[in-house]
Amino acid sequence: MTTKFMSDIPSPPFQEPADEVLIQQFRSGNPDAFDILYQRHLPNVYKRVRYVVPESDVEDVTQEIFIAALRSLPSFRGESKFGTWLRTLTNHKVAEFYRKRTRKQEPLLAPLSEASTRETGSTPRALEERVFIQRALQRLPENYREIILLRFAEDLQFNEIAELTSQNLEATKSLFRRAIAALRTHLDK
Repeated sequence: MTTKFMSDIPSPPFQEPADEVLIQQFRSGNPDAFDILYQRHLPNVYKRVRYVVPESDVEDVTQEIFIAALRSLPSFRGESKFGTWLRTLTNHKVAEFYRKRTRKQEPLLAPLSEASTRETGSTPRALEERVFIQRALQRLPENYREIILLRFAEDLQFNEIAELTSQNLEATKSLFRRAIAALRTHLDK
């Protein structure tokens, strides 16, 4: 008969606490809980912002979103998932970014000619295409823009989008097809 030592027994894999648990920990005075939320949600927020904001402003807008989240988290009521709340906050901060730019009479996006002079590691052609797509996305109705961002910026599957938006799967797929058709129309102009 072989005796197993405690060190021989594999420990279960460590799982980060759920968002709701982290929010409660943060409210109880644990600032590290927000750091975990930040690390968990940063990639999706960054990708979403990158789809709709000029490259030179992506990091600033992303930072503003998380500062707003940090300030607003104590009043988060939990009526929706934290990710949904953060997505809404992201949309508001992006809209605020464009309102401020409009007041300053700056162009909404960098002109295509400016794209080739940016130093971001991308080719001038890729930057031009990205600016072109951003402009087309801005022209779409909100529900079309949202489903495209959920699918491409956040890499969600259709069943996840359907659950998130409280729609059935077929309605979600249909909305996505209409959104892509509308985007193509704007890209062809």
